[in-house]
Amino acid sequence: MHHRTSRRTLLTATAVTAAAAATGVVAVPGAARAAGTSTDSRLKRLIARMSLEEKVGQLFVMRVYGHSATAPDQADIDANLDEIGVRTAAELIARYHVGGIIYFAWAHNTRDPQQIAGLSNGIQRAGLAGPTPVPLLISTDQEHGIVCRVGEPATLLPGAMALGAGGSRSAARAAGRIAGAELAAVGIRQNYAPVADVNVNPANPVIGVRSFGSDPDAVAGMVAAQAKGYQGAGIAATAKHFPGHGDTSTDSHTGLPYIHHTREQWAELDAPPFRAAVAAGIDSIMTAHIVVPALDPSEDPATLSHPILTGILREELGYDGVVVTDALGMEGVRTKYGDERVPVLALLAGVDQLLNPPDLSVAWNAVLQAVKSGEISVARIEESILRILRLKTKLGLFRDPYVTARGVDRTVGVRAHLAAADRIAEHTTTLLANNGALLPLSRRSHRNLLVVGADPASPSGTTGPPTTTLAEAFGELGFTATALSTGTAPSPAKIAEAVAAARDKDAVVVGTYNVSATSSQRTLVGALAATGVPVVTLAIRNPYDIAHLAGTGYTASLAAYSWTDVELRAAARVIAGRADPEGRLPVPVQRADTPTQTLYPVGYGLSYRTYA
Repeated sequence: MHHRTSRRTLLTATAVTAAAAATGVVAVPGAARAAGTSTDSRLKRLIARMSLEEKVGQLFVMRVYGHSATAPDQADIDANLDEIGVRTAAELIARYHVGGIIYFAWAHNTRDPQQIAGLSNGIQRAGLAGPTPVPLLISTDQEHGIVCRVGEPATLLPGAMALGAGGSRSAARAAGRIAGAELAAVGIRQNYAPVADVNVNPANPVIGVRSFGSDPDAVAGMVAAQAKGYQGAGIAATAKHFPGHGDTSTDSHTGLPYIHHTREQWAELDAPPFRAAVAAGIDSIMTAHIVVPALDPSEDPATLSHPILTGILREELGYDGVVVTDALGMEGVRTKYGDERVPVLALLAGVDQLLNPPDLSVAWNAVLQAVKSGEISVARIEESILRILRLKTKLGLFRDPYVTARGVDRTVGVRAHLAAADRIAEHTTTLLANNGALLPLSRRSHRNLLVVGADPASPSGTTGPPTTTLAEAFGELGFTATALSTGTAPSPAKIAEAVAAARDKDAVVVGTYNVSATSSQRTLVGALAATGVPVVTLAIRNPYDIAHLAGTGYTASLAAYSWTDVELRAAARVIAGRADPEGRLPVPVQRADTPTQTLYPVGYGLSYRTYA
C-alpha cells in the first residue's frame, strides 16, 4: 500500500457485511467486558457457529514472514514453507484460523509504515474471508528503548528505564499515547508493553533497562500511566512478565530461570505493578517462563502453572482480561515439557492466547486433540475465545478492522510526535559524576570533540550507529566532532587508534555498553584519560557501567539508558549544556568491588544548578 487509498476502497462492502452478519456487534471504545451483556450474547452466538478447528485457531497468535499477506518475497515464502508449511499470511489464516499475528522486523513485516498498513489490511481481509468471518488481533513488541520492532520514520521514544529516570507519569502516559496512536494507524492493535518487572537484580540479562526501575511503587505508577496512554490511543496494552521477571540471572530465551522470593517478598516486590495494571484496566497480561517455587511448589514455569495464573492472577488479583503467553519457542517454557504438551498445559493453567509456538502444526493439533479427548473442555476454550473476542470488540475490529494510507500520513512520525519524544527524552539523561564541573562543555574551551565507543545494532534496524549519531548531534550544537567506532570489546589496536585520535582533541566522549570488570572498554577509558584529555563516559544501556570504571580517570559520567537516536540526541544536548540533566537513577548502582555497598542510590543525579 504505497499510494493513497480511501477507506471505502479498503473496507470492502463484502467484508463489512460478512463481519456484521457474523456477530451483530457494533463496537464502541470501552465496551462492557462483564459476562451477561448483550455484546457477550452476540459473541457467544458467534462462537457457537465456529467449528472446533476455528475455535482452536482463535487461541493462537503466530509469526509469519513477509511484507505482504498475499505476495511476499520468495525468500519469505520459502521461510514460511519451511517453518509453518504455508506460503503466505493469507494461507496461514485460511489453514489454521489463527486469532492473531505478531509482527517482527526480522520477519520482514515492518519495512515502513505504509507497507505495514498494507500488510495489516491484507491480514484482515484474510480473516474476514474465512468460514466464520473474524478480524485478527495484530500485535508486536514495541516497548521502545532497546526493544523496538517498528523503526523510523515512526516516532521512537525513550524506553522504560529512561522514563523511570525522568520520573514523570504524565510523560510515560504521553509516550504510550503517541506510540499507541502510531501503532493503531498501521493496524497493530495489541502492544506487548509496558514491562511491569521490577529490576532488582543488576545482573538480570534479559530485563535491565526494559524495566522502569527497582522501586515497586514507582514501577507500578509508571506501568499504570503507560497502560492508560496506550489504551487511550485505541490499542491493547500488555503488562509483562507475570508474576515478575525482575530478579533473574538467567535469560528465559535460553534457559529456565528460578526466582527464590518468598511469597511475602513476591507480594512486596513483584506484585505491585501487576496490581496497578489490573486496577488501571489493562487489556492483557503476558506470562513469564520462570519458576517461582514459593508460588507453585511443582516448579512448573509460570506460563504452565494453574496456581499462579488461575489461583493468583485470576482469583487473587481478580483479573478477567486476556492472558497471553510469552513466546512458546523460548527455552524457558520448553525445558520441562515437549512442544506438544506446552500449549495444552498453558490453557489448563488459565492462558487465553498462545504466542508464537515453534511448530504451529504440532501445537495446534495438540490442542485440537486435547479438546477432542476431553482433556480440555470445549467450555474452557470458549471461555478464552470470549475474552479474545471481547477485546477485539472493544478495539473496534468488528466495526472497522482496516487502516488507511491517509491515516498513516497524518499520524506516524509527524512533527508533533517527534518533538514530544525529544522533550520527554530531555528529562531522562542522568549525570552521575562531574569532576571539576567539566560539564556542560563549552564551545569556547572544548569545541573539538572525539566520540568513540560501542556501536550496537539498532533495536529497530533504522537508527544509529551511536557514535555517528552522537557526533552529528554535537555538530548540530556547534561543536566539531569526529566519530570512531571502537566496539563493545575494543582490541589493543583499536584502543591505540582511539588514543592517537584523541591527542589533538579538547574532550573525548566514550559510549560504554554493559562494562564488566574484565571488559576492554575499561582499558579504553583508562588509556584515553591517560592522554590528559578530559573523558566523558556515557552509558548507552545499563547504568551500572560507572561502577566498573572506577579508577580509570574519567572526568564526567552520564547514563542514557539506550542507544536509540532520541536518547542519544538528548544526552548530547545535556553534555553541551542545552538542557539540564534532570534524570535521577531509578535503580541503585552498587560498588563493583563490594557489591553489598551502594555507590549511587535510587534517586541520585547531579544537576548543573548544583554548580551555579
